[in-house]
Amino acid sequence: MRTTVALVEEPGGPFTFADVELDEPRADEVLVRVVATGICHTDLTVPTMLPAEMMPTVMGHEGTGVVEAVGPEVEGIAVGDHVVMSFRSCRACPPCRAGDVGYCEQTLLLNYMGMRPDGSTSMRRGDQQVFGNFFGQSSLARHALAYADNCVVVDPALDLSLLAPFGCGFQTGAGTVLNVLDPAPEEPIVVFGAGAVGLAAVAAARGIGVESVIVVDPLAERRRVAEGYGATTLDPTEGDQPVEQRVKDLTGGGAPYAIDTTALPAVVLQAQRSLRSRGLLVPLGLGAPEYTIDAIDLLQSGKVIRSSIEGESDPLTMIPRLVQMRAQGAFDVDHLVTTYPFERLADAVADATAGKVVKPVLVW
Repeated sequence: MRTTVALVEEPGGPFTFADVELDEPRADEVLVRVVATGICHTDLTVPTMLPAEMMPTVMGHEGTGVVEAVGPEVEGIAVGDHVVMSFRSCRACPPCRAGDVGYCEQTLLLNYMGMRPDGSTSMRRGDQQVFGNFFGQSSLARHALAYADNCVVVDPALDLSLLAPFGCGFQTGAGTVLNVLDPAPEEPIVVFGAGAVGLAAVAAARGIGVESVIVVDPLAERRRVAEGYGATTLDPTEGDQPVEQRVKDLTGGGAPYAIDTTALPAVVLQAQRSLRSRGLLVPLGLGAPEYTIDAIDLLQSGKVIRSSIEGESDPLTMIPRLVQMRAQGAFDVDHLVTTYPFERLADAVADATAGKVVKPVLVW
């Protein structure tokens, strides 16, 4: 079938619209008419890392839409279902069988290589193959081929434009709080970076009753959004004391938990030093290839620095959980979304890069 996609033609190049031929769904595939797609930092970063041999390519991994066809091997998904698409996992390797689907042994092949596991691509432009299958969806497009393992059926009464970020950004921030930190109400959390991931973490923490959440961000508007959740905010560019000392003053000696979403080495170091003894830091940002760690502080304090993929979430269970929390008023994230017509993709990217919006979502 013919459909419209947003292509990246060369490493680091801009998005351009083009018509391509998309395969009919194979036995294990789900054809989704895309309604909305969130723009995540990963969509902007990965194309700068791919070799020219994997171009042109189609990004997009926070897609929602309506199922138009399903392969005969697909179970639990029917034509007409409304779905949120997320990342893929094989569901068969040891990590997947243990429930750690974010650490699937086939992650690179299923999510990043631009092709199906058998090496075929699902799109072409004339005689030229187009790489897709990004996160098993490549949803910066009018139509996407997805799979039962990364499609979550939701109530058709729900607004799919508001649910798009649940596939990655909101799931990552909230999942880090709910699955990795699992804080008691009296345990403070400090979040560095009030973007979509950071604010989703704040929303989840407040939703489960965490009494003290501190947010560090230089943008006044982002701090105001965080304050709307009842968070205490710090401007890292102001004040005579280092950020880590200000956090320690607010938390009685250091926070038990810190989350970094900035991927800035200097900020990650601040986050580490903001912790109390045996505190836990989870860096979530993608960008810097290396971080500087204060080894003396680390070795003398029992602090833990660990990563997390998608907040340790299984989208088949985490997305329904977050949808339920949203319905109960315990995951208040609708106001973080700014929608754009799909043809304004360039504007959405520019606004997100400039920090003018928290989470841009493109709507057909």
